[in-house]
Amino acid sequence: MENKIKKINKKGYTLIEILVGISIFMILIAASTEFFVSSLEMQQEALISQRLLDNVSYSFEYMSRALRMAQKSDGSCSGMAADANYEKTLTENGGIRFVNYKGDCQEFYLSWPSNNVKSLMVKIGTDPALPITPEYLNVVSFNVSDENGSWDDKDSYQPRVTIFLEGKGLKSNKPELHPIIKIQTTISQRNLDI
Repeated sequence: MENKIKKINKKGYTLIEILVGISIFMILIAASTEFFVSSLEMQQEALISQRLLDNVSYSFEYMSRALRMAQKSDGSCSGMAADANYEKTLTENGGIRFVNYKGDCQEFYLSWPSNNVKSLMVKIGTDPALPITPEYLNVVSFNVSDENGSWDDKDSYQPRVTIFLEGKGLKSNKPELHPIIKIQTTISQRNLDI
């Protein structure tokens, strides 16, 4: 009879064994949940960065096309010297003015149109200025430069414009989901400077 009692007692689990098993199970579930949550956050950050890059790329392509097609000024563009290809304006904000392919005065510049968010603006002729960057992009820095002094007609260089933009995304309430993008390009004028 004593053997039967010993066999019956050996069939069950002790409380310690159950607690260890549940603890291991909970650690595995917590680790897999943390992995899933962090992968979702990384995916969200990647999507926000991609959307920001898409919009900045559009803005740069628009500016590049307009700057490449610029013509020499005939003096009709307000404040721009005759025979100049480009003119830097609003120096502290990094703007540029030129005559576009339709003969209208066009300008790109940095502005604060709403909500204390800096936007890149375009003004064509007498039309009101319009933003070319989305409202969820704060343009931290916009610089325009003439590195070889080719904007006027007093040299033998083809006119080149270097533009630099640094922007910060503002789509999310989480600061870690505010990606920063820095992009620079150099554009030469399509028409020969002769």
